[in-house]
Amino acid sequence: MIGINGFWISCTITLIVLSLSAQGQRQMESLDRGLIALPDEKGGVFLSWRLLGNEPAATGFDLYRAYGEQPAEKINVERLTESTMFFDRNLDLSRNPSYFVRNEALDQSKSVTVWENTFLEIPLRTPEGYRPNDASAGDLTGDGQYELVVHMSGRSRDNSQEGYTDPPILQAYTLEGTLLWEINLGINIREGAHYTQFIVYDLDGDGVAEVSCKTADGSRDGVGRVIGDGTKDWRNPAGKILDGPEYLTVFSGKTGQALSTVDYIPGRGDLCGWGGEGGNAGNDCNGNRVDRFLAGVAYLDGKAPSLLMARGYYGRSVIAAWDFDGEILRSRWVFDSESRENPFSGQGNHSLSINDVDADGRDEIVYGAMVLDEDGSGRFSTGLRHGDALHVSRFHPHYPDQVVWGIHENETNESGFGVALFNARTGRILWGAEEGRDVGRGLAADIDPRHEGAEFWWNGSSGLYTFQGEEIGKKPGSINFAIWWDGDLLRELLDQNRIQKWDYTGETLYTLLEASGCLANNGSKATPTLSADLLGDWREEVIFRTEDNQSLRLFTTSAPTSYRFVTLMHNPQYRLSIAWQNVGYNQPAHTDFYLGEGMQRPKSPHIRLVKKK
Repeated sequence: MIGINGFWISCTITLIVLSLSAQGQRQMESLDRGLIALPDEKGGVFLSWRLLGNEPAATGFDLYRAYGEQPAEKINVERLTESTMFFDRNLDLSRNPSYFVRNEALDQSKSVTVWENTFLEIPLRTPEGYRPNDASAGDLTGDGQYELVVHMSGRSRDNSQEGYTDPPILQAYTLEGTLLWEINLGINIREGAHYTQFIVYDLDGDGVAEVSCKTADGSRDGVGRVIGDGTKDWRNPAGKILDGPEYLTVFSGKTGQALSTVDYIPGRGDLCGWGGEGGNAGNDCNGNRVDRFLAGVAYLDGKAPSLLMARGYYGRSVIAAWDFDGEILRSRWVFDSESRENPFSGQGNHSLSINDVDADGRDEIVYGAMVLDEDGSGRFSTGLRHGDALHVSRFHPHYPDQVVWGIHENETNESGFGVALFNARTGRILWGAEEGRDVGRGLAADIDPRHEGAEFWWNGSSGLYTFQGEEIGKKPGSINFAIWWDGDLLRELLDQNRIQKWDYTGETLYTLLEASGCLANNGSKATPTLSADLLGDWREEVIFRTEDNQSLRLFTTSAPTSYRFVTLMHNPQYRLSIAWQNVGYNQPAHTDFYLGEGMQRPKSPHIRLVKKK
């Protein structure tokens, strides 16, 4: 273990740097109040709603209940200013109450009824032989509510494996289960975690999200139109697709219609030119390393979002930035690490993270062990090489910068950390461990209030570590997702179909939610369909598929909380985390401010909410 050298000297850097933000405001989706009403175990109703990113922190709210056609009555005595949740205990549930909420400006939410269960059942029209896999959220209709784009997965293969796959299918649903459209990517797009990436985001600022992904000959959009030549079958005898054109398409989130299709950047080029440094430092020419893809969204100018599509991370890495004006995709820049001798080669991860690491209002791309600036130039490379897990945030209330908790592969027993915490702005390694080891899993979250900042742990080690790299005790057995679920500022742990709390005094986990009848996705990765702040207050929801693959179930917390924050979906970094969560090896979302015990009040987001035009 190497500790932090001069850590507290770094902490004396003035926080003035964090105020250096761009003058422009980021355009973001205009959400409705997201009011939900759940039955609780005491016969009452738990109500929860959003504080929006353009509202003052102390905005007051009043709640109203109505029975049938009778006039609504206010159910709170004092205006609600301390949290965005409420328990309605004095009611008659048999009369089917409905609720709405008003803010001080008398803006009124839509009326909602009480859920039948403590979860929301979303029926699906799953194609035969398929199952729901990862999902992403976006306002596909411009009504201020989230819809889901669900990746329906049939027979799939890892890139290292031979064999034919089923065509990937994307379906869009309302939270009530209405199917909006279906996109079939066709036989010339391979199905698999490293191959099939999709992004849901409002790229052109019209108030309606688009869907973007790699396409090929025979891909069929949501209105039945075929992209390219629908007669072509580019699969080779091994089931891989190493010939034929590759496209990038932006689809309408409302209809699934293809809006703009361009050549995918980069093309395959030399199939043997994508290996080298990183991982086991090996290479192949059989379509494994060449077909490793990532994707994301970044505000490269600080105002409007750009689409990111990437190829490669074991050796050569190419990241292409695109802008979409509602009609045409245009290339913004292309980063190419080119040869294996380049220090930016072999540093990619099975995921990426989008973060404003220098607090200038424009996003950088944390591509595993390296960071790119907003102009597509390499900012730094740590040389720690390829890895499997990645977490980026303000993980300490007093450290002035965001940091990267990277989990790296070193199975060749060469020098280099298997886990490391490094400064996201400068690349300076704060501490690391597991030299020469391939570490597959690691997590960062504030789970112990006795130590400032987040705690860090990974598989292969028995210990739990502080921000300074000090071992403080036994680690949790859960090293997968983190989720803000109960009412305190600590984060809970999500794995398989369970949410658990870390008992830091007894050094054990206890279960808060077990979603019986539900399954996780992606084999041993055991990740949810989606985890995000989709409804209600600032705490997160989780979505799982049912065992019969015919529904999704959305679970939300009904635990009381005295804390109030703007909906996390109006925190720009968190929102972008949800956009890339389904990419590669799924990772939990993080905010750009420290959210945990000892936190400071977060600043209001510098955003401009865009409504449907």
